[in-house]
Amino acid sequence: MELTNSKIPSARKMDVRICTVQWEMHELKSQNHFIDKVEKFVKTASEYRADAVLFPEFLNAPLMNTFRERKAEKAIEKLAKNAPKINELTKALAQKYNINIIAGSVPEIENGTLYNVANLFHRDGRHEKQKKIHLTPDEKTCWNLEGGDAVTAFDTDFGKVGILICYDVEFPELGRILAEERIEILFVPYWTDTRSGYQRVRHCAQARAIENECYVVLSGNTGNLPEVTNMDTQYAHNCILTPSDYGFPHDCVAAEATPQIEMPLFADLDMNQLERLHEKGSVKNLKDRRTDLYNITHHKNK
Repeated sequence: MELTNSKIPSARKMDVRICTVQWEMHELKSQNHFIDKVEKFVKTASEYRADAVLFPEFLNAPLMNTFRERKAEKAIEKLAKNAPKINELTKALAQKYNINIIAGSVPEIENGTLYNVANLFHRDGRHEKQKKIHLTPDEKTCWNLEGGDAVTAFDTDFGKVGILICYDVEFPELGRILAEERIEILFVPYWTDTRSGYQRVRHCAQARAIENECYVVLSGNTGNLPEVTNMDTQYAHNCILTPSDYGFPHDCVAAEATPQIEMPLFADLDMNQLERLHEKGSVKNLKDRRTDLYNITHHKNK
């Protein structure tokens, strides 16, 4: 696995306002209808002066309803062919509303291979990507997706961040690799069909916040697409999670949405509090690692 970094030096703000969108999947009439809905949430986040807004995994899945394609693998291919236009329009929204957009994830085709890709649109016009690394059985068998092989720490104008798509957050090695790159916020776009699936993602995300001393932001889907194979039900309960120590909420939750209701969720995150945790926490999960006994090694591409 290759670890890469975006190229600009890391900027840093003391207080960062984050918005995460709990997104309801329902039938959409057209691509324009989809973009109008995205813009509504981007505009709202911008008006509330958020530095970044996070959308869920498979953000553009409702467009599969317009294809009327019963075969799952054909529907996802059509959706992937739609990705360049969606990305172009979303990039324009980031600049128009002066906000960083983590546009959940969308299926994309690269050199004939289908990936699940999270797109980070910076408000200065830059565009960076993070492929999903670990795929669920359905992603492999129903949609013929392939996993990526690089994990990236991104420099933004509000600090260093990472993105792990849904199932990826259940693998602690990835979070630790990003922590060693000093990320401060980990964004997790997810799609879970049941509450039990959601609980796996949430509890693993909370563990990543504690062990890596960072904030973790979740964004998922509600609603249903009964005419789309493999998308008949979704469960979401968005939250913004914190480490567990003095100065943070006692339940490690900075903000929490109402389950299964479409809504934006905001929280103000204190970056200085993370620095205090690293240096003066009651426990120091990062500093107290016994690297004389164990370590994590990532393998670069050949």
